[in-house]
This record gives sequence, C-alpha cells and structure tokens, in this order.
Amino acid sequence: MAPQTLKDEEKIYGLINYEDLYVQPLILAALEKRLPSATFELISSLTQLPSPASRLLQFVQYESIDFDHLMEHSSTSLANAYIIRKALIRKHYLSTTIANWITKYPDSALKKHVKPSVEFEVDYADFLDDALVEAWELKESWAKNETTEEPSKREWWILKPGMSDRGQGIRLFSTEEELTDIFEEWDPESDDEEEEGDETNARSDDGNIRAREAKEEKEEGNGIITSQLRHFIAQPYIHPPLLLSPPKSINESGDSLRKFHIRTYVFSLGALQVFIYKPMLALFAARSYIPPWDQVLQEDRDEAMKAHLTNTCLQDSGDREGSVGLFWELPNDLPAQSDFNGGTSRLNQKNGDSSWKDKVFDEICRITGETFEAAARGMSIHFQPLPNAFEIFGLDFMVGIEPNGELRTYLLEVNAFPDFRQTGDELQGLVEGLFEGAVDKGIIPFFGVGGDKGNAGIKTSENEDMVKVLDIDLGRR
Repeated sequence: MAPQTLKDEEKIYGLINYEDLYVQPLILAALEKRLPSATFELISSLTQLPSPASRLLQFVQYESIDFDHLMEHSSTSLANAYIIRKALIRKHYLSTTIANWITKYPDSALKKHVKPSVEFEVDYADFLDDALVEAWELKESWAKNETTEEPSKREWWILKPGMSDRGQGIRLFSTEEELTDIFEEWDPESDDEEEEGDETNARSDDGNIRAREAKEEKEEGNGIITSQLRHFIAQPYIHPPLLLSPPKSINESGDSLRKFHIRTYVFSLGALQVFIYKPMLALFAARSYIPPWDQVLQEDRDEAMKAHLTNTCLQDSGDREGSVGLFWELPNDLPAQSDFNGGTSRLNQKNGDSSWKDKVFDEICRITGETFEAAARGMSIHFQPLPNAFEIFGLDFMVGIEPNGELRTYLLEVNAFPDFRQTGDELQGLVEGLFEGAVDKGIIPFFGVGGDKGNAGIKTSENEDMVKVLDIDLGRR
C-alpha cells in the first residue's frame, strides 16, 4: 500500500534550529521517534510555509522565535518559549514572587522550602550603604554576628546577582565588612589607579604579567563589574548541606564528601500545566566541602568557592569529569555527616532506606507546582503563559540538614533555556527522553496527531516520566 499523502494544511511544518550541537540532534531524534513521519516536514524559514495559517512548530532559541506569527495564528502555531517569564527566571523577581505568595498564603510549602531573600540594587561599592538602608534582615543578622568572635557561630549569607547565570558573582559573607570587600573587589579601577598601575607594571615583569592576565580575564567575560549586574539578592546560606561522594567515586576509597544540587527539568505547557521530568541529575562541586567560614579565610577566594559552587559549567574539564550523575542512582545508605565543629550531624535516616530520595522528589513536586502557580496568579504581569506555547525550564534544588536531623529540600533558582550540555555525553539519553516527553505532552495534543508509532513502547498519554504537578486554567484562549 502506498504511503498516505497528507494535504499541506494537515502537515506540521517544523522550524527546528536550537543553535546547539548537543541539543539539536536530540530534538530531531525525539520528533522522529514520536511523530508519524508523514505528518511532519522540516523547514528552514517561515517563508517556506505553504500559507501563514499552516500548522507550524517553532523549536528555536528565544531570540529567533517569530512571536508576531505565534500571536496571529494561535490555533495553528506552537513555539517553545513564553514571551514573558521574568517572575521565574530573574532571581530578584523570583524572590518577590515567592514573598508575595507567602504573604497571601502563610501556610504555603514555599515558606519552608525557599530561603527568604533580601533584595537591593547597587552600582558601586561606595553606594552600598545607601542600597542597604532597608535591609533590616541583614542588619539584624550582622548585629547578632558581632556578639560572637567565632565565625562558625555566625549566620552566613550567600550573595547572588539577580540577572546573572552560570554561577557568576556568587559569594559568601557574614559581616558588613565582608560584603563591602566583595563589592570593592568588583569595582573598576579609577583612572588614577590605572595610571599608577601602568607605572608600576612598567617597572615589573610580574606586574606586566598580572596586568595582561587581568585584561584577558575582562575580555573573556570572567571579570565581575558591579554596575553591569546591579540587582542582587542575599539569602541565608544552606549549611550544612547533605554531602555525598560524586558518582565516579562512590565505590572508590579516599574520596571525601562534596556538596551537590539537583537539576530538575520542568515542562510548562499552555496556560497552564506543569510537568516534572522524573529523571533528574545530581551535579557535584569540584572540591570537597568546607564550611563557609573557612572559605572566607582562603587567600584564593575563587579556588575556595569551588567547594561551594555546584554549577559544573564553571568547572575545568578535569574537575567536571565524574561530577554529574543520576539522582535516582545516588546511594540509599547516606554517609555520616560532619557538623563542622568536631562532631557528627545525626540524620533521621535508616541505613539502606531509599525513602529519602522519594521524600526529596515529593518536596520538589510540591515546591515546583506552587512556584509556578505563584508566578501565574500573583505576578501575572511578569509571567504570561500562552495557550500555544510551551517551555522547558531547569530548576535547581539543594538538600539541607535541619538541626533535628531531618532533610529538607530548598529551591535555589529557575533557569530558562537550561544548559543541557552539563548532562554530558554519557547521560544525553536523559535529555532525549525529556524532549520525547515534550512531544508527548505538548506537541502531539496541540496538533491533534497520533503519536504512538508502534515502536515507541509507550503511549503518549502514559509517559510516566512526565509527572504533572500543576493544572490550572488561567482563562487564556
């Protein structure tokens, strides 16, 4: 029997150009696997559409999406990003989103699973005092910290630029002096300082080397300039975190424990359903964990931060090796945890009991659902889900140890267009499965085509890896 020929208006035309050599083939593989081949045709430009009303899938970088076409043809056009989602992906906006929601709903799970934030704006270190005039929580913490000379007894904070990514500009502090030092470190040199530095460098070979390295660092984008970041949040630091050995060394002796975070991929569809992709990643820091007060005492602050930053895109290739694993393959039997004061922190966890991972996953589901609802209902100006769009977000979570020995999961941040390459080559099947889930839950239902090709093994409606955590109707059609 000859293959069925579809009319132009029945075909789905796909503009698929993710501009990422790691991701692009995985998207294409998922589409080929889940969609009947006769229903789908790739195009390289919207000018190749038979008509403006033809069924169109845009799966491209945010800046390349034709939002005008998306809005004008809402029943036949589907794209892979919402237009506005700052309420989630900007740290200072997310802070406001959650604070407003907790004020309205004091019993929300977000109250226990997101550290409260202090927001401020500052261009230069000289203006830091003015920026912190209303930072009552910080000042109260500093006042308490002044009563003890032991850094281990202080409350520690983490500083995050509100609009940066890839771990840029993250620092730890416990006093006003330490925070001021951070911003002074970032301030650009004045003209007088540059001239004085040039004279000194002219007399010193070492100086020339340092100046050249500093210039190269600025040109490579590794240098931090406060005025370019401007928006900041400060949060109580999660200490102690749950520590484990990185995947490659779980069965090897001699490897000390490291901090890690959980990368969870979230599929947001229309206005509004939210699914968690159950296969999750555990991303480990490059160095063994040290308490924050030891980090501040290190001369090489950037090197010391490698014990705290679990964003593997910051790591050298040698450090990154073995730093990414599957969450569900983490050990059931948790190792003893130090309290960093010469003792051991007791965990309320039975040896060999895998329930700690189930508990963490349940908390991740609850936190994610409430976070997206808080953005959709409480910050609708800054999060506007479209009925004919979907988006994949990367949410980062940290597991901390409470004083009573209980584990508690905390939301760290929400990332748009997450860096899938952190998953690595060995685990890229996880990312392909995510895109298959996106096809099953979003693309096939929108266009109304059959998705079970017989060889997939899973009916689209029964993809158990995609766990629905939110389903609300925002009234957008």
